[in-house]
Amino acid sequence: MKSKPDRSEMAERCDSCGNETPHAVSIEIRTENENAKNSEFSREPYRISTCVICGDETSHRMNDR
Repeated sequence: MKSKPDRSEMAERCDSCGNETPHAVSIEIRTENENAKNSEFSREPYRISTCVICGDETSHRMNDR
């Protein structure tokens, strides 16, 4: 289950393009283990960054930083 993304663009380094390019950035709440008995409690925020040029997407769990 994902929350509705709130998208905005910002310049970030894209490893696929090899340059700093515009990226669509959003925050999503993701369920990490949907098959677990207590999956409703395993939701975590993720930062999703998608390169506008090549479409490469990266995601980082925000609680790991």
